[in-house]
Formats: sequence, structure tokens, C-alpha cells
Amino acid sequence: MAFGTMVTILVTWLFQSMGLSISPLPTALLALPFGILATVGMLLATDRLVYKFYRKQRSAPIVFVMASVGVMFVMNGIVRFIIGPDDQNFNDGERFIIKARDFKAATGLSEGLTIKVSQGLTVGIAIIVVIALFWFLQKSRTGKAMRAFSDNEDLALLSGISPEKVVMITWIIAAALATIAGTLYGLDKSFKPFTYFQLLLPIFAAAIVGGIGNPLGAIAGGFVVAFSEVTITYAYKKFLRYLLPENLEPDSLVQLLSTDYKFAVSFVILVLVLLIRPTGIFKGKVL
Repeated sequence: MAFGTMVTILVTWLFQSMGLSISPLPTALLALPFGILATVGMLLATDRLVYKFYRKQRSAPIVFVMASVGVMFVMNGIVRFIIGPDDQNFNDGERFIIKARDFKAATGLSEGLTIKVSQGLTVGIAIIVVIALFWFLQKSRTGKAMRAFSDNEDLALLSGISPEKVVMITWIIAAALATIAGTLYGLDKSFKPFTYFQLLLPIFAAAIVGGIGNPLGAIAGGFVVAFSEVTITYAYKKFLRYLLPENLEPDSLVQLLSTDYKFAVSFVILVLVLLIRPTGIFKGKVL
């Protein structure tokens, strides 16, 4: 995510210096394909240099996880070396689809609703990408071959499925998904390499909760982890003002936990799932 987003930002800056834009949308959408291509190249090179050796050894999944952690540290260090450790705000498009003041004026309500362009893009692109991914995995011949190889490697080999082709296509899909996710996250927040490093825990927790190797489980696990974090760290002060009498209105923020403990929520969920149901909600693979 960090590498692909970094390349997208660098190309965005290049386009901005050339005067290219797609206002009111962010220029990063023009640069996104270049970020994906660079990430594809990086992942295929990493696979050849690192993971191919462990595949030949038929290593246990936990060995691949440990190797991935090592690759992650190296890659994040490279990203910080190239683009720097500070926040990079590269969203040059319109900021809002609708502002709170305009919403109140249009609806006559006392409370406003603000929707950012980056949020609209994230929801829209996520829906399109998920539909495309599920169609590919369920309907295309290559997608079926990938699922067969994942379920039973030996039987897939006997059926004539090429493992190298499956691995290559998997890396290409992973590169595209990671770069799109990283860019959309950076547009909504900002880009900081160490923040992307910290996202590993909730992402890993979501995969475990949903079930390793199950795309539908990953989506469900993401919602479980995200809503758990928000519910536990949300400030309920304003919410309770609408429910309680005026003399009982709280003075504090009324948080179960501070937002500083958001990642701790992911960790607790991860530990509980590993203890109670290691296969996750949709009974995926066990590491």
C-alpha cells in the first residue's frame, strides 16, 4: 500500500508540475495506473527474490508470514527513505460533495451532514472493485484455476494448472488492490509511511476474523473490526444529549476508550478470534 501510494504521489506531483488535472476530481486518479504498474513490478521482483525459494521448499504458511514481515520492514524503510517520513497531502481536487451548512439549508434540519469527495470516491471505487474481483474469481477460467490451486495444490497441478501463472496473477491483483486502497486512504486522510505500517494490525485482524483465504470473509471481517473500533472509541456526548434530559447531559466526551487505543481494539479482537474460532467467521484456513 505504502509503495504503490508513494509512486502515485510522485507521478501526481509530476502531472501537477505539467499542469495536468481532472478537476474537480484529484489528479491522483490519473496517476493511479502508474502506481499499480510500479507495484506489480515490485511485487513480482520480490516474489522471485524471496517467496519463490519458500514455495520450492513447500514451507509452512507461518514461514511465509514471517518472510512477509521482513519484506514489510524493508519496503517501508525504502518508502520513508524516498519520500520522507512526514505527512504528504496530495489531494488537489474539490474537498466536499456536500457541506454541513448546505445540507441544513436544503433539509431544514438542525444538524448537518458533510460528505467529502474522497469518501464518495472510496465507496464508489470499492463497490466497483469488489464486484469485479468476485466476478473474476467466480466466473473467469483463470479465477477458477486460482481458487482450485488454493483449495488443493496437488490436484490443481494434476489438472494442468500452472502454479507460476497463478502466483503471477495473484501478485498482479494484490498490487492493484493495495495501491487503490492506499491511494484512496491517502486522499481521505494524508499519506504518511508509518501510518500505513500501523494499518497492518487491523488489516490482519480483519483477515483472521473473516477467515484466511476467503474474500467474502475479508470484507465481513473488515466491517467487524472497523465498527468495533468506532463503537468503543466514539465520543457519545452529543448523542446522549438527544436522549437524556437537560439536567443529565454529560460534561465529558463519554468514551469507553480513547482513540489512542483504537489499534488495541483490533488486537483484542484478533486474540479472541484466535482463541475461540481460529478459522474465522467463514471458516478459512488456519495459519
